[in-house]
Amino acid sequence: MLIDKILSNLNNFADLGGQRAFELGNPYYYQAANDNEYWRKEMPTGEIFLVLFEVKYDQDGHPIKIVDTFQERIS
Repeated sequence: MLIDKILSNLNNFADLGGQRAFELGNPYYYQAANDNEYWRKEMPTGEIFLVLFEVKYDQDGHPIKIVDTFQERIS
């Protein structure tokens, strides 16, 4: 079954999330083990930046905006 195959390797979800973000023209955010409070922002061009990451919510608790603050370029 396809679901069993997908669930057998949960590392696929990060790859699928990044792929979908790039298809939409958006950056992909993820946190590596040694990044502490910082996040990595990968652009569709392949550039990777280290950023501080904050999600803004509306009055109903739904995410409406991502605010990231540039720290340094990784690649």
